[in-house]
Amino acid sequence: MSVENLKVLVCDDSMFIRMKISNVLKKCGVAEVFEAADGEQAVEMFREKRPDLVLMDVVMPKMTGVEALRAILETDPSARVVMASSVGTQENLKEAIDIGALDFLQKPISDPQLEMLVKKIGDKLN
Repeated sequence: MSVENLKVLVCDDSMFIRMKISNVLKKCGVAEVFEAADGEQAVEMFREKRPDLVLMDVVMPKMTGVEALRAILETDPSARVVMASSVGTQENLKEAIDIGALDFLQKPISDPQLEMLVKKIGDKLN
């Protein structure tokens, strides 16, 4: 599957970060980008939209990124979820990787880093 066919869910409580990531994904040619502002919304959006990739912030309201990851993997054990974390929340990353997160990104996420990740995921789905 090429990047042009990817559906990506961006989960972050910061509207600015969601907008920035969504814009980079669209510039890369990603077919569809969905956004969620908290963990509960992320799980609902995943169940409704079934994206190929989820970019999930670790620290979010209502349900943490790790809790949302767990719920998403219960819905679909093959879900591809990449966690994003800023300095100070790395202890949660080990738990997320142990649960089944595909990878993690250190915030702030650079545009080239995001582009590489999306291309890698698109290539793996071919």
